[in-house]
Amino acid sequence: MPRAETKPIRLLLVDDHEVLRIGLRTLFTEAGGFQVVGESGTMADAVVDASRLKPRVVLMDVRLPDGSGIDACRTIRTANPDIRVLFLTSFADDDSVLATILAGADGFLLKEVSSDQLIDAVKAVSSGRSILDPAVTQRVLAKVKSLSSQATQRKREPLSPQEERVLALVAEGKTNKEIAVSLNLSDKTVGHYLENIFQKLQVSRRAQAAVYFTQQHSKH
Repeated sequence: MPRAETKPIRLLLVDDHEVLRIGLRTLFTEAGGFQVVGESGTMADAVVDASRLKPRVVLMDVRLPDGSGIDACRTIRTANPDIRVLFLTSFADDDSVLATILAGADGFLLKEVSSDQLIDAVKAVSSGRSILDPAVTQRVLAKVKSLSSQATQRKREPLSPQEERVLALVAEGKTNKEIAVSLNLSDKTVGHYLENIFQKLQVSRRAQAAVYFTQQHSKH
């Protein structure tokens, strides 16, 4: 039987450094099995291009000139759940890695990765698997464990039903504006709810609050 042709993986490159994008385009073009459908240098362009070009995988940097790749990832995944997002960055702060995962990313790699490893990672993410750079895996898992431990050790004031609803949407990676629309509240009111939630949970970041919510509801 003749072998069925495999469609190339449609790839969108997101990085503010043009030279790096050229290098990545050359790498994937020469590797075969990929189609680079576009390049974006900003968060705004990444969101628009992802919806317009419908790539299978977005290869994204964390830091972009007009915002965060994490926010772009959240927006892209909300609008296009079938698009996979793989972060390729030199920025390996543990909170940021955790935030990329909570935003719906399918993988996180450091730019020190080899060409073959990057190609394999994009293929893996395209097929539905998750990839986390070995250099950060243990630290991030330890951080999740630490946050979980803190959640069980501290006595916390219970959240109101509305605060629970707000927190659930935070855990889904929603922005304040998206939460406001979902719950028919003003942006300012959502901000007040988040302040109360952070105070009650004794956390200072959205990622920490989201981890707490995930840990609590995974027990049920």
